[in-house]
Amino acid sequence: MGQFGIGQPVVRKEDKRFLTGGGQYLDDIHLDGETVGHVVRAPIAHAKFTIGDLAEAMAAPGVLAVLTGADVKADDLGHLPCRSPIKSRDGSDYKRPPYPLLAQDRVMHVGDAVLFIVAETLEQAVAAADLIEIDYEELPAVASAAKADGAEAVLWPDIAPNNQCFDFLLGDDAKTEAALKTSAKVIELEIVNNRVVVNSMEARGAIGDYDAATDKFTLYTTSQGSHGLQAVFGDQVLKCGTDKLRVVTKDVGGGFGMKIFAYREQGLAMWAAKKVGRPVRWISDRSSAFMSDIQGRDHVTFARLGLDENNRFTALDVEITANLGAYLSGFATFIPTAAGARMYQGLYSTPAVAVKSRGYFTNTVPVDAYRGAGRPEAAYLVERLVDKAAFDLGIPAEELRRINFIKPSEIPFKTQLGDTYDSGDFNGHMTKAMERADWVGFAARKAQAAGEGKLRGIGLACYVEACGGGGDETATVNVEEDGSITVLIGTMSNGQGHETAYGQIVSEHFDVPLDQVNVIQGDTDLIATGKGTGGSRSVPVGGASLNFASERAVETAKKIASHLLEAAEVDIEVTGGDFIVAGTDKRVTLADIAKAAKEGKGLPDGMEPGLLTAEYAHQPPAATFPNGTHVCELEIDEATGTVEILRYTVVDDFGAVVNPLMLAGQVHGGVAQGVGQALMEHAVYDEDTGQLVTGSFMDYAMPRADSMVQIDFSMNNVPCTTNPLGIKGAGEAGAIGAPPAVINAICNALKDRGVGHVDMPATPETVWQAIQSAKMPQAAD
Repeated sequence: MGQFGIGQPVVRKEDKRFLTGGGQYLDDIHLDGETVGHVVRAPIAHAKFTIGDLAEAMAAPGVLAVLTGADVKADDLGHLPCRSPIKSRDGSDYKRPPYPLLAQDRVMHVGDAVLFIVAETLEQAVAAADLIEIDYEELPAVASAAKADGAEAVLWPDIAPNNQCFDFLLGDDAKTEAALKTSAKVIELEIVNNRVVVNSMEARGAIGDYDAATDKFTLYTTSQGSHGLQAVFGDQVLKCGTDKLRVVTKDVGGGFGMKIFAYREQGLAMWAAKKVGRPVRWISDRSSAFMSDIQGRDHVTFARLGLDENNRFTALDVEITANLGAYLSGFATFIPTAAGARMYQGLYSTPAVAVKSRGYFTNTVPVDAYRGAGRPEAAYLVERLVDKAAFDLGIPAEELRRINFIKPSEIPFKTQLGDTYDSGDFNGHMTKAMERADWVGFAARKAQAAGEGKLRGIGLACYVEACGGGGDETATVNVEEDGSITVLIGTMSNGQGHETAYGQIVSEHFDVPLDQVNVIQGDTDLIATGKGTGGSRSVPVGGASLNFASERAVETAKKIASHLLEAAEVDIEVTGGDFIVAGTDKRVTLADIAKAAKEGKGLPDGMEPGLLTAEYAHQPPAATFPNGTHVCELEIDEATGTVEILRYTVVDDFGAVVNPLMLAGQVHGGVAQGVGQALMEHAVYDEDTGQLVTGSFMDYAMPRADSMVQIDFSMNNVPCTTNPLGIKGAGEAGAIGAPPAVINAICNALKDRGVGHVDMPATPETVWQAIQSAKMPQAAD
């Protein structure tokens, strides 16, 4: 309805506030009497340790407290929980080691938290840390999941003696093995999904406060949802109860999954605030972020794809070795199992699929959800394997996909891994993407590049993901007496543009400008419940709840308007925020209706006076399944291995769209992150010592503006049948389709040089080495 409703490309409402300095990020919040916390971190990946005398540090200028693991234990603080219990294929529970706020007796990775020092200033806290002697007795370390089983280094000998956390199976293993044995051809591929550091623009932070008079904690923090943190710290760590803990999140400068989780420093700040009787502030610096923010990906996967004589897929067997890090973060076990494993069906009608996933503890920073959370790992394997099969069989990759795509007539399609795809036209978006990318003209461009001494390649990837679930979300709509509308919802924007998207959904019903809608998120004292933002769920789930709550509020407003205007309710129309008797000039404003509701004057019989409000909690019946095709075209300098992306095309199916302008922005950002992982990002640990080699931007490369080209983005939408608005989640899709598209393009460029596969990140050195290796004569069997 109107120029601000669903489907309109409205410019983001919140951007003016951000661009003019009106944002309120955590570092903009200051409390009276605030102190500063500093974490002393382990310089060794695995060691027993003892802490020397603390008297000198405690007596240092400005120091208020020096807290240790012994203090954590003495105060009976709980451990950070893993919130995704899973079972191994033998029915046993996953192995769950302790995760205290401060390390006790042993450090498990470089950056492990050993001490928390509180002082008047950060400089004083850091100076006090230099006065404390910590004796480390170094132990063997293991950094690679592939080497963890049977390694000399055992992180949790009483819990996981072989470092294995779980051995998970999804699908029918026996059926898959039988199908592979009778397949005409079996294609094998092992790939590395490289570990990445999230590096959100705004670093993590926490400000803890404690009110002794009310015995209540308050945590101000960067997060992707306050209520999850309230539950973890209130019920499990501080053990004060959720009614004694308020969590507040204001503006957030990027999360990408990393800020969903509870972190030690949040608990430390609150606990220390009670200890010292004053607020405690901790803000991460970038070096600490590299050693303490959860990291992403880090899988090694081996797969076998069976095909029959007609090149139809017969079976897919996948074996994942997942690096979990030293401790289990909140959803660590979920990512390589239930989240990612279900997506290895891809967009293909493969009749037998089995996914085996083994998770291992290593002496590295914990690993958890990063944009896409298991689905990018699946799409990368499937789409690389399909291209590898086409390469080995000598047929076009697009032809092999067309043979095996799930057809529109087969939808709804029940996958071998338990999902049901409700909608989609997979060949349709691939065909459209190839047309927009001028696929047929590539041969001429390749020839021209060859004449200039460059290797030109083109690659595509067709992805699907499951998102837009994660439980119900309650939205509340309040119509205020001035005619403005307040939305209360438990999701949490960290850059997506919720104020705009939610405002458009409200405007769809009330026909008001976005400035008349105020969205409140992130405060557990104001919002009763919330599942937070993650898995592209805010608009598909929160937006659906808001749609129904707005609908209910309008219905109530129409009842009041019809009574005030002495007209039938069916004759009331909403235009420009006013409620009008159709065909007349009789109208009342939204403010008039809200005042009548509040004062109880002129209300219909049986309607109680009060705030004009409505709420709704939408429970998604199933996930949504966005899907699409990415096409990447690039050139490689054979002499240096340097890769330059020249063209990039995306055609996505996101169902119904709330704001196409914001949606395109989400895709662009996701593609940039996917390109970053494909070409340059890599968190590297020393295999012998567990030291983080890439611990700063001096060693860890990030994508820059000149890494990207203008993206040709369009849609081939088929509305979702399980979402009331027809929406499919869109926040993570760009990061899912990009890595396989880029690597497929690189392999396409190198196929004439005999290179069948290149692992991520495809740095110039990696690409150059692949070319040189292909030139070397192969040893005889």
